[in-house]
Amino acid sequence: MSGSADGPGHIRARERRRGRGSSFHRPRRAMRRDLAQLVCAVAGLALGVLVPRISLGPQVDAGPVVTLLFTLGFGVISLVSIIYSMLFLVVQFSATTFTPRLGLFRDDPIVWRAFAFTVGVFVFSITSGLAVGARKATVSTLVPGTAMVFTLIALALMRSLQTGAFQSIQLGHSLTAIATRAHRLFDDLYVRPYDPGADAASPPAAAGATAVLWSGPAVVVQQIDVRALVGAARERDCSIAFLVPPGTTVSRGMTLAEVTGGDVSEAVLRGALETGVERTFDQDPDLPFRLLADIALRALSPAVNDPATAVESLDRIEDLLTLLAGRELSVGHFTDAAGRLRVTVPVPDWERYLRTAVDDLLYAAAGSPMALRRMHDLLGRLAERAPESRRGVVRDRLHWVDRSGRERYPLTWPAPEAG
Repeated sequence: MSGSADGPGHIRARERRRGRGSSFHRPRRAMRRDLAQLVCAVAGLALGVLVPRISLGPQVDAGPVVTLLFTLGFGVISLVSIIYSMLFLVVQFSATTFTPRLGLFRDDPIVWRAFAFTVGVFVFSITSGLAVGARKATVSTLVPGTAMVFTLIALALMRSLQTGAFQSIQLGHSLTAIATRAHRLFDDLYVRPYDPGADAASPPAAAGATAVLWSGPAVVVQQIDVRALVGAARERDCSIAFLVPPGTTVSRGMTLAEVTGGDVSEAVLRGALETGVERTFDQDPDLPFRLLADIALRALSPAVNDPATAVESLDRIEDLLTLLAGRELSVGHFTDAAGRLRVTVPVPDWERYLRTAVDDLLYAAAGSPMALRRMHDLLGRLAERAPESRRGVVRDRLHWVDRSGRERYPLTWPAPEAG
């Protein structure tokens, strides 16, 4: 698909405006989770050794303090089972009620932060209990006081976790969470207003391009580190054209990219990829529409028959499509500092977004006058707000919905306006 040049100059400008990296620069989210747990455990161990050595404030007998510390330690670690119980409950509920691809609560930072802090409190309580019991007959009240404060903080985190779990099984909260993440991703990825001249077709592939095949097992491409690829292409004086966007499943033997003007090994390309077993929000702008459409499709299925839920999903879909209608979507070309095109990444165009968000729902909504009417309103308003060059594909779908409504529901479907 076509895309405009989006080199380091654009990236730096975007970083200055938003204070964070481009969406095509890989975050280390999984690493931060593991690091948080390690930091909390190490901090708990260090404080458990140091705090009992402080003799500030009143002194109390060490025996009852040791008993209290061990009780708090083993009591707070039981919160881990509560964390996992809520996690399994919410994930299972979301998978069966909304869509199995919805993992918002599972990936919520409060889950792993509460787990990490609970582990730290456990390590502190046990370590300080052993330190007090082994060396002292009396101990400062600072030790049990610190343990109590840490325990209260852990309980506060559990309260936040519980509130988040309750919200995550509510339809409105889940839809809003999807839309919020979509807005954040779109604001990072599509920073320029729509330019009709940028929707031209992509230039043809250069002659002599070398295909780089995927040799591993089937995985989902989650993120692409474009900055690393631009550097690799500049060093080898070549250009890299990815054929699979984030969110695509690549299997053994599939062409991952085409390299022109040089040689880049599969190992180099794989080193710039983050892969996994499912799609993520990080660089996959098509995923929010897939999730919202899935929720609406399930609601419109004969087994559920809940058109009101589908209408709520369409509300969010309209909001996101209206946002994208005025943005430049051709952002898949990346240049080096000299302005030479080095990396291209396929990104969805306007019609692709419409196909994902609307096309499957068109046929499912035809069986519900409420959902079909909402789809008619969505497409009608979108045809009015979208730039002229993007209205054709919207009007095609609007005409189909209007024709289906008149045929299926002639008594309630409004007559077309004159002229």
